[in-house]
Amino acid sequence: MAAFDLPRPQFMYSEDIRMFEDMVDRFLDENADAAAQRRWRNQGYVEQETWRKAGEAGILGATIPESYGGSGLDFRYDAIVMERQGRKNALNFAYSLHTTVVAPYLYHYATPEQCRAWLPSAIAGDTLLAVAMTEPGAGSDLQGMRTTAVRNGDEYVINGQKTFISNGHGCSLIVVAAKTDVNAGAKGISLFVVETDKVQGFERGRLLDKLGQEGRDTAELFFNDMRVPAANLLGGVEGQGFRMLMEQLPKERLVIAWQAMGMIESALEATVEHCKTRKMFGGTLFDQQNTKFKLAECKTRATVAKTFLYHCTEALLAGKLDASTASMAKLFVTEAQAFVVDECLQLFGGYGYMTEYPIAEMYKDARAFRIYGGASEVMKLLIARSI
Repeated sequence: MAAFDLPRPQFMYSEDIRMFEDMVDRFLDENADAAAQRRWRNQGYVEQETWRKAGEAGILGATIPESYGGSGLDFRYDAIVMERQGRKNALNFAYSLHTTVVAPYLYHYATPEQCRAWLPSAIAGDTLLAVAMTEPGAGSDLQGMRTTAVRNGDEYVINGQKTFISNGHGCSLIVVAAKTDVNAGAKGISLFVVETDKVQGFERGRLLDKLGQEGRDTAELFFNDMRVPAANLLGGVEGQGFRMLMEQLPKERLVIAWQAMGMIESALEATVEHCKTRKMFGGTLFDQQNTKFKLAECKTRATVAKTFLYHCTEALLAGKLDASTASMAKLFVTEAQAFVVDECLQLFGGYGYMTEYPIAEMYKDARAFRIYGGASEVMKLLIARSI
């Protein structure tokens, strides 16, 4: 039995994609090997130099317009990077957050002048991007946020706190969600671009100690009378933040699903190899009927998940991916990820519980996928609205 042998659909294959995939593999082999991944987990973050090398390799700017220094490609190339990261257990390098989640807020909503000022350094890996939405008392319920931004002349004064911010430790440019009108509900939310080395009143909290994904730095952020130029109001008009967030969320949820899919494939591949070489009862672990049944179920879920993921990706490329379908993708693929990784760890037995084995790291890392980007329960609520 092949670990996973679903062929790519025609729209996901071209010679350019194959060459890009080879380049991504080389970059990951050289810069995200097992030693680098262990170092990232131990120190709690990925070094800025790794981001710069990714920029030099042309990975960070793949889907950013050429006018801002990128390659002007489409989401398929982002999907390839995430797939390869998952296959090589390198998802602690938060490529997708930087390039596929935060950068689009800039090139979709910022002015051309702002894009020229901010995007080239992000593409080069000199600027690390983050987005700050979640607060201690407001996660998926964005309207419940308490961070405020009050206009004062040519500036906005921002006060509040954000938590669980990926890239929060090392970021130098943050898209911050705040309320410019506390009485207007969703219409009172605006987005601001904060250049951390140019403002006062900005403070980073500690690196948060997480269950998994230890190498993906996550921190608290504090804004104490932080003054931001009025020109840094994204879109230039107050009250547009919620709309911007909602427009980008379907793709962001597909991004999470692609990362989860890469991990599923890596877990299956490693587990099949282990089962076929692990000696047991005069044969191998794979010879046991229960093992074959478990792996067959895992492969089936993986195949269904990736088939649906391809469908959603094609819809995204055509501009037809709606919020409900994107929520289905995140829900189904991350739940499949949890099932597959758990079953695979069980088949590794005691070895699977040792963190020196990648399957143990996957088990820890996978747990957050059903929480961030909207928990599974929130996905179900969104899907139910379409019924």
